[in-house]
Amino acid sequence: MISVIVSYQVKPEFVEQNKLNIRTFLADFEQLDASKFEYSVFLKDDGLTFVHYSRYSDEVMQNQLLNVPSFKAFQQMRDDSGLNNSHKVEVLQSIGSKGNLE
Repeated sequence: MISVIVSYQVKPEFVEQNKLNIRTFLADFEQLDASKFEYSVFLKDDGLTFVHYSRYSDEVMQNQLLNVPSFKAFQQMRDDSGLNNSHKVEVLQSIGSKGNLE
């Protein structure tokens, strides 16, 4: 299992566009095998910081998801918007979990 958290802060004028781009790639993720990944996106209280949490069954699933065209377009637009060195990627080691809240 691969677990990753990505966080970044966008400029105020890019927040709504970023939300739209996220909705677009999440809709496209519906074409993938949902039993092999989990992908959630959150917006912090500051209204500017986005947090993406993802879990993948293996590297094959991770690579498949990361290569969805709308996801790649999202990443390019996000990066081009100017992140002020706020982009952070963390790979997590699972210790355990409980529950299955949707």
